Amino acid sequence: MSEFLIDFQNIEWESEYSGQRQKTYTRENQRLRLVELTDEYPEEEWCEKEHIGYVLKGRIIIKFNGKSITFNEGDGIFIPGGKENRHKGRMIKGEKVHMLLFERILKTE
Repeated sequence: MSEFLIDFQNIEWESEYSGQRQKTYTRENQRLRLVELTDEYPEEEWCEKEHIGYVLKGRIIIKFNGKSITFNEGDGIFIPGGKENRHKGRMIKGEKVHMLLFERILKTE
């Protein structure tokens, strides 16, 4: 792999949860994740992590403290971290979403 090219075709899919899989590239303190979520993904706990990304294909509904926002194909996502921005993602039955997420790796991870 070139130091400038990330060849996602040659990175294996990994899965931590049902309905979720990802391809991950990490370099120094940065991580790039190609993520696929289906309606089987069970986000039960509120997430307080920062998320910056782009919806490549499909759509995802993200619930924030009482309101929901639908992120569609072509939309950018910028969710600051913290309790005041806690959120949960959910999919529409029978649909899936592909997203590219950019993450800083904190020393505590």
